[in-house]
Formats: sequence, C-alpha cells, structure tokens
Amino acid sequence: MNAKRHPSAVATHPLWLSVLTTLWLVTLPNWPLWRQLMALPEVQGARGLLFALGMGVAIWAITLMLTLMLGWSRLLKPVLSLLVVSAASGAYFMLSYGIVIDASMITNVIQTDPREAADLFNWRMVLTLLVLAALPLWLIWRTPLRALGWRRTLMTQLSAVIVSALVAVLCLMAIFQDFASIMRNHTQIRYLINPLNSLYAVASVVAQPFRRDEKTFLPIGQDAVQQLPPNAQAPLIVLVVGETARMGNFGINGYERQTTPKLAQEKVVSLRGVTSCGTSTAASLPCMFSHLGREDFDGRKHNYENLLDVLQRAGLAVLWIDNQAGCKGLCDRVYSASTTQLKVSPWCDEGECHDEIMLDKLADRLTQLPAQQRAKGVVLVMHQMGSHGPAYYKRTPKAFKKFTPECTSNALQECERQQVINAFDNTIVYTDHFLSQTISWLKQQKQPSVMMYVSDHGESLGENNIYLHGLPYRIAPEEQKRVPWITWMSDSYQRQQNLPLDCMRSKVTQPFTHDAYFHSVLGLANVKTTLYQGELDLYASCRRP
Repeated sequence: MNAKRHPSAVATHPLWLSVLTTLWLVTLPNWPLWRQLMALPEVQGARGLLFALGMGVAIWAITLMLTLMLGWSRLLKPVLSLLVVSAASGAYFMLSYGIVIDASMITNVIQTDPREAADLFNWRMVLTLLVLAALPLWLIWRTPLRALGWRRTLMTQLSAVIVSALVAVLCLMAIFQDFASIMRNHTQIRYLINPLNSLYAVASVVAQPFRRDEKTFLPIGQDAVQQLPPNAQAPLIVLVVGETARMGNFGINGYERQTTPKLAQEKVVSLRGVTSCGTSTAASLPCMFSHLGREDFDGRKHNYENLLDVLQRAGLAVLWIDNQAGCKGLCDRVYSASTTQLKVSPWCDEGECHDEIMLDKLADRLTQLPAQQRAKGVVLVMHQMGSHGPAYYKRTPKAFKKFTPECTSNALQECERQQVINAFDNTIVYTDHFLSQTISWLKQQKQPSVMMYVSDHGESLGENNIYLHGLPYRIAPEEQKRVPWITWMSDSYQRQQNLPLDCMRSKVTQPFTHDAYFHSVLGLANVKTTLYQGELDLYASCRRP
C-alpha cells in the first residue's frame, strides 16, 4: 500500500515564491524602463548589455529584499499581489502616456474623483492588467506554501534580506561609474523603475504628515485691508482657473490655428511667457494661491492660509464655483459651490456639465453673499473642467467641434496624433467661447470689473511620445509648464485704477511665473498687506500715480 503524500511535500517554500515573483516584476512590467534605457547612447554594445544586466539584478535584489521585509508569513501573498498589480498598472500608464511615477503622481491618484477615473478606463488598460497581472496573481494564490515555524521563517528571511542587500550593493558597485552618470544625466530613469518607483512615491506621501502638519493652516495677511482710490466703486474681479490649457494652442498667442476667434475680437492682453508652478492640478493650484512662490512652497514646513483667506480678511466677498474635481482645500474657508452634479439643460445634456454651467444664475449666487462684504467688492473664482484629458472630446459641446476628425477615445494611443490635437484644440475653442461669455456677462454689470484667466498647468500631446501631464517639474517638457494668462478690464475699472490695459502689451513676451498670481490679484483688489510684493504684481508698473 502506498503511503499518503504529506501536503508539505508538494508545497513551495515561501522564499521561492518571492524569488520567482520578483524576477517576473523585473522583466516585462519593467519594459518602459528597459525600452528607454536601451535607447540611450551610453547603453550600447557589450558594456551597455553588462550595465543593463547589472542594473536588472540590482533591481531584482532590492525588490526581493523589500518583499521579504514586508511579507511575513500570511502577509506574503497579499504583499506580492500588491506589487504585481502596482507594477502592471504603472507599466500601462508609463507605456501609454509616457508618464513617470513619483509622489505628485500618487497624490493625483489619491485626489482623482470617479469621473476622472472613468476617463482613464479602457479596454487596453484591462488587457494590459490581464497580461501583466492576472496570470501571476493566479499562480501566487494557487501555489500552496510550506508552513515554517516562526524561528525558521525569521532566520530564512533575515538571511535572504542580507544576501539580497549584498547582491544589490555588489551589482551597483560593479556598474557604479555608468550608473551614476546615467542617473545624473537622465533623471527620468529613476522614476521608471517598477514597482520601486511606486513604493518610494507612496512612502513619500505617507511620510508627508510627519514632515509638516497637514491639518493646521497658519494665518497670513492679518494686516490686510482694502484701500480703494477716492470715490471708487467696489470692483467685481473674476478669476478663471483654466485646466490643462497650453499657451501655445491659443490663436491669440500666435498658434497656426484660430482657436480663439472670440477673444481676438475683445480688448484682452494675453501673456505668452508664463511658466506654471507645477505640472498637475494637485501641485500647481495650491501653489498658485500661495504667498510663498514655487521654490518655497515645495519645501514648506507648515501649511498656510491662501490668497482667498487674505481677500476675505480684507473685507471682500469671495465665492469659488467649481466645475472640476474640487478646489484642493483652497475654498474650505470661503463661500463655494460645485456645478459638477447639476442637471441643467443644455449645459449638462451630454453626460457631464460643460463650463458654461458656472454662468447659470450667477447673479443670484452673488446676491446671496453677505451685503457688507459685497459693498467692498466681489472676487469670483471659476474653476474650469477646461481641457482635462485624456477624454478631451467630452469637454466640448457638439457645436464647438471645429477641428475634425477628433479622437473620441480615452486611449490616446488608439488615435492618430493629429486627431488627439484636434480634440484638444476643440477644448480651447470652447474655452474661448466660455471666456467670451464671461466677458459679456461682466459688461452687463454696473460695477468696474476685471477678468483674469490663468491655467494651472499645460499638457503634452504626443511630443516625444509623452501625453497628458504630471511629470516631475525638473524633467517636464515646456508644453506641460507654459500656460496662458489672459486679462480683460472694463473701461470703468481702467479709469478707476489709472491702469490702462494697453500698457500690458509690452509685457506679452516677457518671462513670468505663477509666483506673480498672488500679488497680482491683491493689486487688482487694492488690498494692502505686508505680504504684497509689488515687483511680483504684473499690473503694478502700469498703474499711473
């Protein structure tokens, strides 16, 4: 009679499952890394192959080491599964859109609402996840693991961690000269190492509350007061926050296509040399409204109140209307409203509310603000859906699809690049219409008024096979950082402020940054505070005594 086989005889040692899974992670899920690495002139010939081999082994050893440190006993399979799904997802987005994974990208993921997430979902994503994740996940959970006592588990994993660390160190030492040179000259490579890029980015986001208090906002501008010129009327200031608009795709900025025919008929000044504070809404929007400026904002140890708090403290009425995924905390202490869930025809008839919905019943919204504050002036912020991708075609009503054929997929790689550009340019055509409608509404108001339109960041449309936005600032292309800044002022506002808008035309090609936003708005609202820096106010030099 044959003896019954003990289950442990066919079970796999946990270390082997970790070794095999991490070997898989280094190969196909890291194709974006290997593709870009092998295209570098430094990684050619036999030396290049040895460098790639050494780097691959080092990545595998580090991934295995982290897996063993995190995946103890029953946690091993969940940890391996998380790494596989993370690597597969990262590979899809890096391959499809040319993005990289860093802390700001993880922040974008956390802050993405269901509508934005749906725009990213498509059959290519499903297929990629099936190929890169489904089979490994099935094998991970199908494989029985040998039961080890805690002492043996401890000794095995501790030994494996030490050996993995030594292998990684030896490999990096062997290729150090080339490794240091490539990482210094091609910094984007470090953000492609999958899934270590995601692990590091998540750790950075998780550690952020330990670096600064995220719940407490220190007050600023406590000395803020409004000082209008003698006999002046309270101003109406409209700040339109654009979304994903590229400066170079505006007809009034010299684009080969006339994407802004209506603004071309208005007395506006459009600046062409403005650089954004970040390359994503999560990074750029809070920075725009901060008094710190980009460099100090990124390295801040505390959170502070923002421009809207200062304006409100000076006595003005402030209202934020959002047709996007939220104000990123900027409007938490002022009056605000969201239009994304409204069902108002005709602006919300095509599955989402287009930006014109923010103008609907606008006068009624403003009259609901405190009368005492309105008497000093109103600052209205309208946050657009604008040119948010990748489903650009959803951002424009049918009447504004001027350029065809347009890409009607959220998988941009399915479309010819010109179709993607057509879809994006149509969003600028609609933004042109929306801004023109805003100006028309302001012309009907009795008080001196001004509209300032500035986009939060730009967008890549296939240049060097890069799409969307969100690349780390130091390696991001200019298309993701160059943004439009358009100003319109009523005649009564120009007279009251002694600020002829034509004076601004001399600044059209001068270089500016989002650092000027905070101070320029304070100047437009005649708010005085020690925070105000006149040299950063774009309009200050045009004011006549």
